[in-house]
Amino acid sequence: MLDYFVIAEGIFATLPRTTRGAAIVLGGDPKGKNFLYCNGNSVVIRDVENPSVCDIYTEHSVQTTCARYSPSGFYICSGDVSGKVRIWDTTRKEHILKNEFQPLGGTIKDLAWSQDNQRIVVGGEGRERFGHVFNTETGTSVGDIMGQSKAMNAVDFKPSRPFRIATASEDNSIAFFHGPPFKFQFTINDHSRFVNALKYSPNGEMFVSGGAEGKAFIYDGKSGEKIGQLGELSPAHKGGIYGVSFSPDSKQVLTVSADKTAKIWDVPSGTLVQEFAMGSTVDDMQVACLWLGENLLTVSLSGVINYLDRACPETPRRILKGHSKPITALAVTQDKGTVFTASSDGTICHWNADTAENDFVGGKGHSNQVQDMVVVDDVVITCGMDDSVMYIDVATKQYGERVKMPSQPRGLAAASGGLVVVACINHVVLVRNHAVVFTQKVDFEPQCASITNDLSEVAVGGGMDQKVYIYTLAGDELTQKQTMDHNGGITDVKYSPDGAFLVATDTHRKVVLYELPEYKALTSTEWGHHTAKINSVAWAPDSRHLATGSLDTSIIIWSTEKRSKTIIIKGAHPMSQVTRIAWLDDTTLVSVGQDSCVRKWGIKHH
Repeated sequence: MLDYFVIAEGIFATLPRTTRGAAIVLGGDPKGKNFLYCNGNSVVIRDVENPSVCDIYTEHSVQTTCARYSPSGFYICSGDVSGKVRIWDTTRKEHILKNEFQPLGGTIKDLAWSQDNQRIVVGGEGRERFGHVFNTETGTSVGDIMGQSKAMNAVDFKPSRPFRIATASEDNSIAFFHGPPFKFQFTINDHSRFVNALKYSPNGEMFVSGGAEGKAFIYDGKSGEKIGQLGELSPAHKGGIYGVSFSPDSKQVLTVSADKTAKIWDVPSGTLVQEFAMGSTVDDMQVACLWLGENLLTVSLSGVINYLDRACPETPRRILKGHSKPITALAVTQDKGTVFTASSDGTICHWNADTAENDFVGGKGHSNQVQDMVVVDDVVITCGMDDSVMYIDVATKQYGERVKMPSQPRGLAAASGGLVVVACINHVVLVRNHAVVFTQKVDFEPQCASITNDLSEVAVGGGMDQKVYIYTLAGDELTQKQTMDHNGGITDVKYSPDGAFLVATDTHRKVVLYELPEYKALTSTEWGHHTAKINSVAWAPDSRHLATGSLDTSIIIWSTEKRSKTIIIKGAHPMSQVTRIAWLDDTTLVSVGQDSCVRKWGIKHH
């Protein structure tokens, strides 16, 4: 090992993963300090007042769907698409597992705790049943959750005795249960379409349901009798309701809808108190809400989290932005103060490297996945699956010119003076000052490219034929000079900042270091510590170290001076491949992954 160790310096958190036409679960802790949501394998816990403070639980082996704090605050129960629930500790960083159960045979869509922390009810999709209630210690059943013929979208426990359970289903009904042990009492058929949301008031006196037809009904918490409706003369919303959350004093309720609004209602009278217009695009549909202390949170279909401002309903008080889809590209500005990230849906964010403050790049960008990005001078250059190369001004954070490519670009490299090399699937292309100046059709599949600092040579990695191609660059023309064979498809190539080395990584898990100018291989066998395909390689500014990120979820730091020694960060992005990596300085790394998170690492001396 090298004479260093690595510490995790921070996580720039993912947003919730959303699906059009489906509600998501936004949970809050009983003290009103943290909120939580799911994305992929992760359960994300964030401080509501300081959302850059976050923690991520990654022990589910499949996609998570919902998570809720226990009333005591000491445990979280999370569910996933396989029908499993995990109950885990919140008081320690390790989040020790208390219990794991399999209450359903399909996706768990919602869950709720009883006020005494002893029982959990889950609802979702299943083979024989769509809901189940069980003991948190033993997993044994404490009743039958039945009476509905389709998937349950929402479930809740009455938070005071006598205990009751209400469940909302895609068969347009609400089912009501007495217990424990819980027995089916009756179904309520006031809704004409899917019932998407259901929530008890904190005092247990009532619950409110929200349906896909835009109606919301109020029911007595003990008897299940209907006692009112939100918006008596017309539906509460013009679109489907996807979230319901009560104020702490149970007097008001927040609802959100596909009609792109959030509304606060007076519960006793069912009258509208305040309306928040959240936007005009499809991405502004609202899919979840949470009333946590003084904070009113909603989630848009885009994944952004809005803090509503009751004093100024036209504009949220705060908007949490980021990525909700896997991050596929990464670049750092030359002053190392800003990190640019791009995801598989074409979204590009810029982050303050120290504070994690972020925003989206403005203007019309790529229409789908961003394949690669690089910063040179004052410009971010990106390439995407939409067969284009785009330019972003670092100062304004706005998209600029777009250059069309002859085939789909996979990777790119850039140099001062406006020169860009683009590795397209059938071509190697030179772009200078926003115009294509050279195109060469090739019989291999270029995946990545790099340019020497003196602009004399270009390296291009081939995917299918497992070769690194070296070209001589003269003016605006490329001439092939030599090739180097690998045992796997080339995934990344990078020249060192000092011009002494070229490094190439491949699908065969190998990192090969070549010494210039002869391109002599210095590490033909020993740099093979990854256990799966390597996705990315990056040089430290001093050219003494380089880092690789892999499908095996790990990051490895290699030394050009002590080539037999490494630092291995196992599970750098737990349960998620590391897609890109970059250095902020000689002792600080940033990495991104399939988990949609950005992680920051500090390298310290022993």
